[in-house]
Amino acid sequence: MKTQTKNPEIIMRDGKPVAVILDIDIYEQMLEQIEGIEDLEYLEKIRQQPLEFRSLDDFLNNY
Repeated sequence: MKTQTKNPEIIMRDGKPVAVILDIDIYEQMLEQIEGIEDLEYLEKIRQQPLEFRSLDDFLNNY
């Protein structure tokens, strides 16, 4: 059974927003988007570094 998503509820203290209550589905979507952005930032950082290659013998000697 699919329920309707609720609008976020903003918690106010002294007339200022201090917290938000979100629907769990919206929260999980936000987490996935953040993880995707972090992955892209990490990939961009890695791409800026020069590639280093080792011979198969060097690799096998280390493991």
